[in-house]
Amino acid sequence: MADPAIIGAARADDDAGILAIVNDAILNTTAWYDHEPWTAERVAEWRTAKLADGWPVLVADAANDVAGFGSFGSFRAKQAYAGTAEHSVYVSNTYRGHGYERQLLEALIDLARGRGLHTLVGGVDSENAGSLAFHRALGFEEAGRLREVGRKFDRWLTLVFMQKLL
Repeated sequence: MADPAIIGAARADDDAGILAIVNDAILNTTAWYDHEPWTAERVAEWRTAKLADGWPVLVADAANDVAGFGSFGSFRAKQAYAGTAEHSVYVSNTYRGHGYERQLLEALIDLARGRGLHTLVGGVDSENAGSLAFHRALGFEEAGRLREVGRKFDRWLTLVFMQKLL
């Protein structure tokens, strides 16, 4: 395991690192269901909107490098879902598998509990065995599968919802 990262709130100077991670996930994996790469402006808008809505955006800083990032936000817009949030955690190839994923998600879980949230939900591609196992190791359980709801790389993708009651 690598040295612990410094987990903290994302700042504007983290946007380039977040952008690199996002675009790698978009272009090379089924972990992110977008097709078109993001721009620096889109990352800044995303981060700013999350923060303006009161949601966290965290980064894992490893030796002044953005090793990964994570966030959570509204699961659905209706009031009855106010106790539920959907999270995302992404780590760069350079730092994947060294514990940064766990540090980010544990920090998000702590923040969610501190806010009085009841449930965290994560959407994981069904072929992403590593992410499914990672979520299970942190107490998430499979809550459902939406078969062939996404399409990327000329194939249909199944989305698995992982859920943790806080």
